[in-house]
Amino acid sequence: MIDWTWLSTTWKELLMVLLSGLGIYVTLLLLTRLSGLRSFSKMSSFDFAITIAFGSVIASTLLTKSPSLAAGCFGLAVLFLIQFIVSRSRRLAGFVEAVVDNEPMLLMAGERILEDNLTRARVTNKDLLSHLRIAGVTHPKQVFAVVMESTGDVAVLKNSDQIDPSLFAGVRGSEQLNYDA
Repeated sequence: MIDWTWLSTTWKELLMVLLSGLGIYVTLLLLTRLSGLRSFSKMSSFDFAITIAFGSVIASTLLTKSPSLAAGCFGLAVLFLIQFIVSRSRRLAGFVEAVVDNEPMLLMAGERILEDNLTRARVTNKDLLSHLRIAGVTHPKQVFAVVMESTGDVAVLKNSDQIDPSLFAGVRGSEQLNYDA
């Protein structure tokens, strides 16, 4: 037998979703204004995880009775506070940055694909080629470096007349780059 209640709702439920949506939106807006847009940046894997947690709190507050709107708003405030403390600690204490952030890794040095780093980063050759195409690379000779950033993004840097080695500070494998080529 089909339970048709799964496909319907009541006006009361819709009103509660509307009120919860407005309440959580206003809370999110206020907290974002207080803490700044960095709250939703993808500067580190931790930031990404917190952004996912924001979405989870918002969704559960919006569509279920528990948590209540007040508990959901408080949960958002707690996540914003944790993110603030961690981001401040990353700036002040290097060991916190080392614990929270992934180390960027060189995937290509010039035309040479660094297979060991691809394996460590769990990136396939097909993934790498896709990133090269997206960056407009038409031949491997155009590539100076490909870096998997601490956020999981892949940066493709093309050959240029001037490449500042300081851009590669802290990138695992950067000693394999040839700045003279």
